[in-house]
Amino acid sequence: MTVSIKKSLISYGCVFFIACALPLFSMSQETTGSTQSTIEGTVASVARQTFVVRTEDNQFYLFTFNRYTDKPQSIAIGARVRVESRPGSETGTRLATRVTTLEAASPQQHAAGTEAAPIPESVRNVESDIRREARRWRLGVRAGAAFDPELFMFGVHSQMGPIFSTRVFFRPSAEFAFGEVTDLIALNLEGVYRFPRSAERSNWSPYVGAGPALTFIHQNFQAGRNIDFGNFDFDAGFNILLGMQSRRGTFVEAKTSLWSRPAPVFRLIVGYNF
Repeated sequence: MTVSIKKSLISYGCVFFIACALPLFSMSQETTGSTQSTIEGTVASVARQTFVVRTEDNQFYLFTFNRYTDKPQSIAIGARVRVESRPGSETGTRLATRVTTLEAASPQQHAAGTEAAPIPESVRNVESDIRREARRWRLGVRAGAAFDPELFMFGVHSQMGPIFSTRVFFRPSAEFAFGEVTDLIALNLEGVYRFPRSAERSNWSPYVGAGPALTFIHQNFQAGRNIDFGNFDFDAGFNILLGMQSRRGTFVEAKTSLWSRPAPVFRLIVGYNF
């Protein structure tokens, strides 16, 4: 490939990076607001980080809570509660700031709560997605293409967290890439920061990340393939990435590597978190 074509690919990669970054800057200007509201109702469902309240007019509200939420030690299905909340970072939810038990749940009330009108599927779906995302440890797979040099790549990764913040995750990965003359094994020790979802992108959230990369590269310009792991050269670099991830686990990502030539300078990746 000529130098001009390589420069064009790098230029297109930079343009793609900038285009992907624009939503992040616009989203950073959004605010969820601080509007407080109070409702009373019966607890219809409880999970590790969420609960659903059914009001007397048979409306269902999905709440999230965190360590700062003032709440009883346990929230029981069938209990009557008062919930003070503000808009949550997840579309379709509210963050509970205070939960007060007005009437404890008796066995009869618990049974009545479970037999009441079913929770709408839309609420159940959001609740299920939040529960999936709240897992401390997740595995994932990925595949994509690398440019300069041109490679097909696939790999696996693990997501651990959150750490330090509710939106920061450690996500190490191993990538294997093959091309006409280049073979590559990369161990990436990356961390990512996930931005809140906006109303316009209720199913997708952008993220950025960075971390060191340990790369093993083998290049053979002769005809045929004769891969010997003893011929792999080691190099270290630094990755910068950005992407979009859906609630269901699918993600698309663009990554560039610094100080790691002859490793690829740009990669496009599609993957899935289980």
